[in-house]
Amino acid sequence: MQFSLERSYEILERTPEVLKTLVADLPDQWTMSNEGPETFSPYDVLGHLIHGEKTDWTERIKMILEHGVSKPFVPYDRFAMYKESKGKDINQLLKKFKKLRKQNLKWLRSLELTETDFDKKGMHPVLGEVSLRQLLSTWVIHDLTHIAQVGRVMAKQYKEEMGPWLEFFRVMSF
Repeated sequence: MQFSLERSYEILERTPEVLKTLVADLPDQWTMSNEGPETFSPYDVLGHLIHGEKTDWTERIKMILEHGVSKPFVPYDRFAMYKESKGKDINQLLKKFKKLRKQNLKWLRSLELTETDFDKKGMHPVLGEVSLRQLLSTWVIHDLTHIAQVGRVMAKQYKEEMGPWLEFFRVMSF
């Protein structure tokens, strides 16, 4: 599938509700477990997505549109959520994510981006030149990856309990 901003909205708008459906009001056994050191729990994923809404996607879009490749993106702190989410429960994070995503998508729509805009470039501190089209596509993939991650981490909570069926579920070996 080729990039389409309208197709992107179809995923970006749904992500908060998908995550709410998966984790709202669940006990910590489901939401706080992870896959080991430097991996994210469903709780961490929400904090990470919130941090991205505040400091990554819209900021990088602005950088591309305002500065092109002349000014590199600010490096993204993938682990900032550990400090920022501290003391909040999963439902608070869900609400915050939904609010920020709604604001960001409203802002993005207000830009009335054109095909020419999607080809504009910015400077990633590690990857080098990237286009707005690539950034927006990555935002969608980022959401889908973290939705899959939440499901995988939650599924692994019963890994030891599933007995011989383990061989039929590849998700348990990722």
